This record gives sequence, structure tokens and C-alpha cells, in this order.
Amino acid sequence: MALTGTASVEIDAPIATVYEIAAKPSIAPEWQPEIKDAEVLETDAAGQETKVNMATDLKVKTVDVIMRFDYNGPTGLTWRQEKGALKSIEGRWEFEDLGGDRTRATIHMEVDFGRTLGMLIRGPLVGVLRQQIVESMPEKLKGYVEKQ
Repeated sequence: MALTGTASVEIDAPIATVYEIAAKPSIAPEWQPEIKDAEVLETDAAGQETKVNMATDLKVKTVDVIMRFDYNGPTGLTWRQEKGALKSIEGRWEFEDLGGDRTRATIHMEVDFGRTLGMLIRGPLVGVLRQQIVESMPEKLKGYVEKQ
């Protein structure tokens, strides 16, 4: 069972500020309540968090995944599951400078829960999870960035 989606929001902050926050997976639990823990396993020479173990609450189960992050600052970043409880997860943030210290943030996500977990995630729960891990994500980022 796969879940895909895209969502965007305009944020009242410069692109560099938005990127700086999104590019730190270790602080994701501060603004993404479904992420219960994020432990950095590797960083690159620039100090960017490239491999992170994340525990995520999917309503029916909390799953652990090791994510690999690639950075293209300040216009975006990508991630993909390297190992974990899901069949696969891939996503990316794209940031667009709108001028006047405003940024458009767009998230793209594709999650394949796999056969076993996919059997638990059916019906209305699919919509709940799409809202949680895709559609509400730009608003969560916006709220956190604009409070900084």
C-alpha cells in the first residue's frame, strides 16, 4: 500500500532560514509531533546530518527507519529510507525564494508501507496518515520557522 502526495505553503522567512531548519533532521521532533526521536548516525564533512535513525508514530504502530539525506541548499533536500520497517519512503523539500523575505516550501512524499503494515493501514486511516505526513507538513514547518 503506497501513499503519495505534495503540499506547499508560503512562509514569512528568508529561504536560508527555512532551509536551515528543514536541513536539521535531528530537530524534527520539535516541529513534527509524529516523529518521536531522531538520532544522528552520520554527518558529512560540512556537518550536515546525512544518516538519521527516526522513530515515527504511524497511529497503528511506531516504526523505526534509518533515513539518508542529501542536501542542495538552500533550494532543497531529499531523503530516502536506507533501512527500516517500511518497504520504502522517499521525499524532498523544494524551497523557492519569493522575495521580500518570503519562501514557498513544497514537500513531495512517497511512502510504501509494505504488505504487513499496509494491511493495518486501510480506509479512513490512509487519509489521516496523508494529512499527518504530507499535507500538514508545510504548515508545521511554517509554524516552527515563523516562531524563531
